[in-house]
Amino acid sequence: MTAPLFSSIPRLRITRIACAGGLLLCLLGQTASAADVLVVTDSRHPLQSAGGARVIELDLPERIEAELAAGLPNDPSRAAALVQQRLRDGGQALQRRIGSAYQGVADAWGLGIVKVPAVVADRRYVVYGDPDVTRALARIEAHRRTQP
Repeated sequence: MTAPLFSSIPRLRITRIACAGGLLLCLLGQTASAADVLVVTDSRHPLQSAGGARVIELDLPERIEAELAAGLPNDPSRAAALVQQRLRDGGQALQRRIGSAYQGVADAWGLGIVKVPAVVADRRYVVYGDPDVTRALARIEAHRRTQP
């Protein structure tokens, strides 16, 4: 009589292997099915149906700086102290917001974006001027189908 295939492997090990395999399949499935979509715009060009795409607003750093500078006194030393206090009060959340805003601008610059709105898929395809992200992605997909 032959032993079942998994009888020699402890049950805990089987569970770990199954969990790791399932996690790997989930991660690979997301990577393969979800295109890397980036949308570059600014506050004057609102988007439609951005979905789960990463949205970069090129004027976000300027808007954050305006928030920090709002209502500052004319005295430079008092104004500097007030801005420093606002930065401290904002804590890590504000620091992350500022860093993310500038990183977005750098990413858009690195991609060579020349006009907004821009919908970028897989860092390779771009549609300019269409605020409807779903429609722009459909145009990219149609183009991909015509290319070998």
